[in-house]
Order: sequence, then C-alpha cells, then structure tokens
Amino acid sequence: MRVEFDRDTCIGMFNCVAEWEKFVEDTDAGKATLVESEEIESDLYVREVPEGEEFEAKMAARVCPVDAITIKDGDDQIVP
Repeated sequence: MRVEFDRDTCIGMFNCVAEWEKFVEDTDAGKATLVESEEIESDLYVREVPEGEEFEAKMAARVCPVDAITIKDGDDQIVP
C-alpha cells in the first residue's frame, strides 16, 4: 500500500497532520509535507505506508478537504 500526495493541490489545512505522523506542517510554504517521500512528478510525492499504519494513512486521506492525498494498493485506488 502506498500514499500519493499532490502538494500543489494542498491548501494547508493540516488535517492530515493530526491523523498521521508522516505528514508534517511546512508553515513557510503553507502546505503539508509527506516525510520520507519521493517526488515522482512535479509536486507529486509518494511513499510506502509502513505496516501497522494503514488506518492512519487512510484517515489522513479521508480528512483532506481537497483530496490531495490518495491511498493505493497496487493500481487500485482505495481512498478517496
């Protein structure tokens, strides 16, 4: 399972930060940051969800008001 984060879409509500510790506030940019992620396209970041943290990752995606966070399992989109 992996998380994809579109930082360009992020509006800096930081709801995800409260749900999963892998998201942190970047107050200088006014956007969240996905720690230990790799930028695969301009402003699109991806990382694997560690075992045991699937629920937190899914909740972070669900609370994002602009759907900047997507959870995928293989090619299948799980959330949102």
